[in-house]
Parts: sequence; structure tokens; C-alpha cells
Amino acid sequence: MKRWQAAAMAALLMVIGTGASQAQDKTRIKVGVSVGNAEQTFEVVRKVAARDGLEIQLITFSDYLQPNEALAAGDLDANAFQHKPFLDSQIKARGYKIVPVGLTLTAPLGIYSKKFKSVDQLPQGARIGIQNDPSNGNRALLLLQKAGLVRLKPGVGENGVNATPLDVVENPKKLKLIELDAAQLPRALDDLAAASINNDYAYRAGLSLQRDTIAVEDARGPYANLIAARAEDKDKPWVKKLVKAYQSEEVRRFIETEFKGSLIPAF
Repeated sequence: MKRWQAAAMAALLMVIGTGASQAQDKTRIKVGVSVGNAEQTFEVVRKVAARDGLEIQLITFSDYLQPNEALAAGDLDANAFQHKPFLDSQIKARGYKIVPVGLTLTAPLGIYSKKFKSVDQLPQGARIGIQNDPSNGNRALLLLQKAGLVRLKPGVGENGVNATPLDVVENPKKLKLIELDAAQLPRALDDLAAASINNDYAYRAGLSLQRDTIAVEDARGPYANLIAARAEDKDKPWVKKLVKAYQSEEVRRFIETEFKGSLIPAF
């Protein structure tokens, strides 16, 4: 009886071990991305990953909140739409156990305008739209400061301390900063003098970083986008395959050729 029990236990452990191995060696994953240029880029990533035995199903999102919710809930295996300051703010606010696993590209933020061709043309009291989430709102204020339109309190805006409109200490043109959801800013642009718009939303609205901006963020800053996964999965083999596929020379060439400087590989 004891020998039978020992054999049965060994068989059970083998099954459990095989199941765990299969879970680690996942060959089909769901990845959440923003519609637009991220979706285009991931079509190339899919082809590269398939050659390494990894099948990627893309799930597209039109806002910045659902992809992390879906990842944390287990509805996605990974997502690729955000920079680290945004992820950090989401983790702080919502307690997600999500970690970055690899860099993708940098999408420089721009101040867009349909009415003016330079920051100097902005009139007194002009209404400027900025994002209402902490990390992108901070990013917009830093860009306005870089353009010489406002000055922020010392010690805010960088080093992990997000600036808000309340931190503006100099505003020579008395600009009115209008905080809106990032997805609404392109639609609101007709009613504003200018607006800070994230690259993917600008792209979907037919706006050009080269043609329609009056100020542009430095291309190589702290806002490189990334692939994120649940902390428990960060060392899984499929994660390494996913990052390897994105950071391939084939994907690099696609980004550089297709987007001509409006998006820049961050790897």
C-alpha cells in the first residue's frame, strides 16, 4: 500500500510540475495596446514573435485607464501603451502589481494649435488644454515651461514630484489652463488656442507632430513607453520572447521608416 501511495504521489507531482511548466511556457498571449500607431507597430511584432513560437492576440483600447485594469484583472497577459511615470502614478493610486519588462518607443508630446503657428502668437488669456491625469498633466506643464509660457515652483515637475496648475508661479500671458481627459483634447482643440496632446491621440485625429505643433518635447526624455506585465509573470519565458520580438531590428526599422521621427525606438 505504501509503495502504491508513493507511486501515486510521484505521478501527481509530475502532473503538477508539467502543468506549471506549461503555464510558464505559454505560447499564446493577449496584449493590450492603444489604437493607432501602437497597433500598427504590434502587427510587425506579431510576425516576429510568431517565428519564435509566440502567438500574440492584440486587444485595442481607446483610453489610458482600461489597459492596466484589464492586465491586473488577468484579462490581458501584458500591455504596451504607457510610460513609466504614468505606470507609477497608476500603481500609487490603484495598488496594481504591474511592472515594466522592456522599453518600446518614445512618442514626443506636442502642443498643437489650429489657430497659431508659434507660441509667440498666443494672445493674452489664451485657453490652453492640458491632460488631467497627474503624469501627463505634469508633462504638459514642463513643456509649457520649456516653451517659456509659464514658470513652475522650484522642485516640482521633475524628480517624481508632479506639477499641477496650482504650481505655476509665473504666467506672463495669463494663459487659462483647461484640464481635460487626454482622449478629449483633440476634439476640444477647435475651442482652444492650443492643447497638449499625446502622440497616439494626435495621430488618430489626423494631427502631425511636424506640421501642427507650436512646441515639442525633447525626443529622448524620461517618457519612453514600455511593455508591462504582472509582477508574478515578469520572469516567464513568454515575457522574454515578447520583449525580444519588440526590440528586434525589424521592428526598429519599421518605426523609423513608418513614422519618420514622430516616434523613436527607445531600445
